[in-house]
Amino acid sequence: MRYAIVTETYPPEVNGVALTVQGLERGLRARGHEVSLVRPRQDGEEAANDDRELRVRGLGLPRYPGLKFGLPATSALRSRWSDNPPDAIYVATEGPLGWSALRAARRLGVPAATGFHTRFDEYMRNYGFPFLQGTALRWMRRFHNSAQATLVPTQELAEFLRSHRFDNVVRLARAVDPSRFDARKRDAALRAAWGAGEDTLVAIYVGRIAPEKNLELAVRAFREIQKNRADARFVWVGDGPARAKLAEENPDFVFCGVQRGEELARHFASGDLFLFPSHSETFGNVTLEAMASGVPAVAFDYGAAREHLRDGVHGAAVADDEGFIAAAVRIAGDDALRRAMSAAGREAMQLLHPEQVASDFDALLAHLARTRRQHASAAPA
Repeated sequence: MRYAIVTETYPPEVNGVALTVQGLERGLRARGHEVSLVRPRQDGEEAANDDRELRVRGLGLPRYPGLKFGLPATSALRSRWSDNPPDAIYVATEGPLGWSALRAARRLGVPAATGFHTRFDEYMRNYGFPFLQGTALRWMRRFHNSAQATLVPTQELAEFLRSHRFDNVVRLARAVDPSRFDARKRDAALRAAWGAGEDTLVAIYVGRIAPEKNLELAVRAFREIQKNRADARFVWVGDGPARAKLAEENPDFVFCGVQRGEELARHFASGDLFLFPSHSETFGNVTLEAMASGVPAVAFDYGAAREHLRDGVHGAAVADDEGFIAAAVRIAGDDALRRAMSAAGREAMQLLHPEQVASDFDALLAHLARTRRQHASAAPA
């Protein structure tokens, strides 16, 4: 089969959407399919237009250095797909490039699936524009309903979208590679660089350092932890528009910047407690990565936490801010409990298989392609 994947974000950018899309692309290639990737050019990259990849023009995303969105490219995509169209396309993002891909696919009769990765309606509230939440949700519904399927990572999100008149919503599970994220990658030298000994409690956050992540709650929780463990350290892995202010207000925090590949795995495994205070994730891959790394997680009871984190066994899945703080303090103060949670989390992640996710994704795209061919053959001449 020939598939095309269109995305506004892709590595070397580091975020959950980029890494998820890369995993899906690699999964399809490993299954023997031809995959054409369409994405914006990154700074310093040359243009590319071959069977494997088309890089289009893009612009920087305001307030997010290093991230791009693709400019409209309907004509370029129609030209690329006209002579030898893909059997199906996957559009991962709702930006101008994503809209262009859906328009081109519709005009060429190519079936499309979209991915619902980001709660832009929640972002409106976090950035001070709550009155635009309804507008953002309607805009996303129009985008996703122009495709033949909308892929979501959890049943909870699927039910939410269906209740808001999103059509053809399909759950595609997520997985984490336990050979990549592994507790054995814990590094004493790295911890020492953070000012932490073997018995020092290290809280860790991994992700975008941005207002929509509700980071003040993580700070409050850590300050409560310090009342009982004065030598505790808080390590931040990632970057974003809130980093400078957070560092200025908390000079004792350790900021490690963006980490990739083996370095990211080493940083994860070298922590003791993962604090993930976000309310706006569609899933939260980092929760699974923490569990696979043997680091108990404290997160809100939705997305990845609701799907995979058993409260009191792998960490804590909480309902409100006070519950988040209480769970963080309780787990931080009980070394034996953390060791038990670490082992249980690692064991649970061994049951997830990225290969199965690729197989399910392949089956869904193949179904769209078969359905479109059947409709075409049944149509009157």
